[in-house]
This record gives sequence, C-alpha cells and structure tokens, in this order.
Amino acid sequence: MARKPIIAGNWKMNNTASEGAELVKALKPLVKDAKCEVVVCVPAIDIPAVKKAIHGSKIRLGAQNVHFAEKGAYTGEISAKMLKEYGVQYVIIGHSERRAYFGETDETVNKRTLAALNAGLTPIVCIGESLEEREGGLTEKVLDRQISIDFQGIEDFSKIVIAYEPIWAIGTGRTATDEQANETIGYIRKRMKKVYAHKNVGRLRIQYGGSMNAKNAKGLMAQPEIDGGLIGGASLKAEDFAKVVNFDK
Repeated sequence: MARKPIIAGNWKMNNTASEGAELVKALKPLVKDAKCEVVVCVPAIDIPAVKKAIHGSKIRLGAQNVHFAEKGAYTGEISAKMLKEYGVQYVIIGHSERRAYFGETDETVNKRTLAALNAGLTPIVCIGESLEEREGGLTEKVLDRQISIDFQGIEDFSKIVIAYEPIWAIGTGRTATDEQANETIGYIRKRMKKVYAHKNVGRLRIQYGGSMNAKNAKGLMAQPEIDGGLIGGASLKAEDFAKVVNFDK
C-alpha cells in the first residue's frame, strides 16, 4: 500500500488565536485540492479558534506537545484526553527544541508517544542528530539510540509519523541535499524494519523536518523515502505553506 504524503505545519510559539484563525481561513482555498494530508500544529491556546476556522476543509488539527499522564499535579501541562476532546488529531512529540530547551529525553518521548496513541491521537515523533554529532560521524549511532528507546511498546507503526530533523540544518545556514535527506530517512526506515519487524512498519510515514520550503519541497518530495515534511517558518504564511503542500503542481 502506498504511503500517503503528509505535510504538517509547526507554528511553534507564533500566532495568537485570532491571527491563527485568519491564517487558516486564507489557507483553506489554497489547499482544497491537495493530494497529501495537511496538518497545522498550533499553540495550545489557539486550538479552539483554529478548529472552528478549519471546519469544512481538508486541514487537520495538531498540537505541539502532550504530557504522558492522564491527569495530576503537572502545572502547565496538557493531557492527551484534553487535546482529543478539542478535536486535535495529531501531536508533535520530541521536537529538537523541546529536547534542547525543556529537558525532553528519549524516555519521556516514549511515554508521551504511548499516551498519545492510547488517546487515539497520531504522534509526529521527531528524531535527528546535531551538527557536532553529524560532523563526528555519529548520525547512525544517535538515530539507533532514539529508535531503540522512543518507539518501545508501539504495536502498529501505521498509527504514527516520524519526522527526521537534521538539527544541524535548522537555522544554521547549512542545508541537507535532497540525496542526503533521502539517504538518512532510508536508513531510519531500514533500521525501523529491523528493530520493529512485523509491526506494520511498511506503512510508517517519515517526514523531513530540515527547513523544507516552497523552493526545495518539490525536489525533496521527489525522493522515494521521503513521505512529507514538518514545516516551520514556511508554515506561517498561507501562500508559502500552500506552495509546499502543492509540491506536485
């Protein structure tokens, strides 16, 4: 079965609720004929307004983080059940910024991923190596560690998405070539099949999360191993994001 491409926008800490609603209202007609799944992952406080604004469109709603507990004394956190009740379908887990700034570990990424799955959400789980690790020849070692820990306990990999983030290519002025991105994502897919055989890994979708934009989306999406993109800055303007979504035109 062919893997359906998925393009997800990660707004990060941008857009108030009203700004977010206006953005997706402008986006809706631009992506109405998209052949891929289209997701916007928005700040938690924007979720109700964006949910209302995307009604009747092909755009799906995502969040940017989720806690691993169902409830409890976790001030400032949001549970999977809370997100689900508001109509969220996808959630980003383990983004490089969460790992770098907020203490996320492979172990907590695994717990959050399982919590999201248990609530019926689709996790977009981010993995990838830093510039120091890339230059030190440690890319495969880092990915092997993340793969072995982050996905423990998952029984059906058609229900998750992996986003490969080459951290060294995000905001550094360095870019991965189409071939580099494809090669590394191919390695991830091969490793996943080896470690998690017979768990529907053949239907696993792997996005590229290294600054995909309107200029490079077509080339990246032409690569056989790349199933989509996790889009940062290019998702903050409707026209720019639509060009990525409509990479095949």
